Amino acid sequence: MSAATTQTAIERLHREEWGRIQATLIRVLGGDFDLAEDVAQEAFAAALEQWPESGTPANPRAWIIQTARHKAVDRLRRRASFEEKRRALVELAVSEAAPSDGDRDDDAPAAGSPMADDRLRLLFTCCHPALALEAQVALTLRTLCGLTTEEIARAFLLPAPTLAQRLVRAKHKIREARIPYQVPAAELLDERLAAVMTVVYLVFNEGYAATAGEALVRRELCTEAIRLGRLLETLLPAPAAEPTALVALMLLSDARRDARVTPDGDLVLLEDQDRTRWDAAQIAAGLERVERALRAGPPGPYALQAAIAGLHARAARAEDTDWPQIAALYALLVAIHPSPIVELNRAVAVAMADGPARGLLLLDALDAAGELAGYHLLHAARADLYRRLGRTGEAQASYRQALALTQNEPERRFLQRRLDQLA
Repeated sequence: MSAATTQTAIERLHREEWGRIQATLIRVLGGDFDLAEDVAQEAFAAALEQWPESGTPANPRAWIIQTARHKAVDRLRRRASFEEKRRALVELAVSEAAPSDGDRDDDAPAAGSPMADDRLRLLFTCCHPALALEAQVALTLRTLCGLTTEEIARAFLLPAPTLAQRLVRAKHKIREARIPYQVPAAELLDERLAAVMTVVYLVFNEGYAATAGEALVRRELCTEAIRLGRLLETLLPAPAAEPTALVALMLLSDARRDARVTPDGDLVLLEDQDRTRWDAAQIAAGLERVERALRAGPPGPYALQAAIAGLHARAARAEDTDWPQIAALYALLVAIHPSPIVELNRAVAVAMADGPARGLLLLDALDAAGELAGYHLLHAARADLYRRLGRTGEAQASYRQALALTQNEPERRFLQRRLDQLA
């Protein structure tokens, strides 16, 4: 295998397995986030040096974890607090005859319980109520999903140094408050579940439409979010509608993944997608969950969003989409879970159901509130409605605003094409 091919394989391993590796290392290092990240990075650096000559090991993830463990042992031996870390060292120095965490399948937790999953424990640790929601999301994206500080800062519309300080404070609080690295007891799940679901969905959204970069979709983030969502479904002692609805929403959205971009990586709008490329198995699994969630009682925010995704999934052609029903569901969502993003989506649905002029009125009201002034999709939606109304000059100005705000290359190319068509 060539050096270039080996480097590509290592980069893919880093992208797809970072969260799994971090979760295992943080557990065996007694919750030391910084040490786990440092030694994991050192292990990947060692792989870049060694694998081109020695060859890729049979179990690359296990190699990274074991190498990181050895590096952690070296660091711990050099620390003045060696005695305090003796317990971690004992666990690190496992017998070579025993299978390593990298060799076992931690997607199949002991005794069939999702509580044994390292990544689920890490997720609940990152989402402890002692941390602010933004810190919960940022720490999860950094630790579990491997996003860089710069990528997370762009998602939060913050300077990278500010975001870095928030991450430092969050990890310090976990350490100082001795927040346990575990899934909480059943009686505490309810108060933690909402935050955890929010973070899982935000992770999915970053994968579904990346904030920045060359790719529209980050498949590994979508896959990890769906996997965590499925674990949450089985976590509660009794079936719960909202975790089920969350999984339904992610499955139905992710089912469109292959149709959302051209072979060249360009964005394809929902109305223009080849629906034969949608994943029928994921749609069936999602629709079954939607029905289950809606039968469970008054719908929550995820159930309403899943119902909307279900209406899109059932439409064999774009023109078959039940836009009046989608607009009505968004109105319900605004009533129980108001947010500027929901209002924006409702405006787009109203425009499709009742015409662009009606949708534009809602966008004007949203724009006047000023909460989405820096959000490129508000300006892109406005540009599209101006375009459909034949108001070319205003459409051009809005496309330029959207272009100035987006950092995702497929979205930039799409907006530029629309702008060029109006020239």
